[in-house]
Amino acid sequence: MIIALACVIAIAVIAFILGVRVKDLPEPELESPFLHLDERKAAIYENLRDLQFECRVGKLSDEDYQNTKKDLQRELAEVLAEVDALKASLALVGQAVPPAHTLNGYACAFCGANFDKPLKFCGECGKPMKVAQA
Repeated sequence: MIIALACVIAIAVIAFILGVRVKDLPEPELESPFLHLDERKAAIYENLRDLQFECRVGKLSDEDYQNTKKDLQRELAEVLAEVDALKASLALVGQAVPPAHTLNGYACAFCGANFDKPLKFCGECGKPMKVAQA
């Protein structure tokens, strides 16, 4: 009895696997080449905020704060350099950086982040945004 039930389940699983067609599967979402860099950048910014908080509440000495802050800023500079290098390589391949003004709002000329209002500095990469005309 148990063997028969196991065979029925195995046949059902095999039929299901063979019955799924490639065209029935959803298209995979395209992943941005900047995604891992954006995640690292966000983590560094969060660490800098936490570091500043810990210094303010007295958990860190000023010397430890400055040393750790300098290390995090160095790491952030490396990530931003990687972003710039990736943008340059994509521009060489033919993928242009998005324009400074889009239909949905404003976009950073450096990283392409979209915003609904003009800003002086990009909320994603921190670089100055050009004055955009509405």
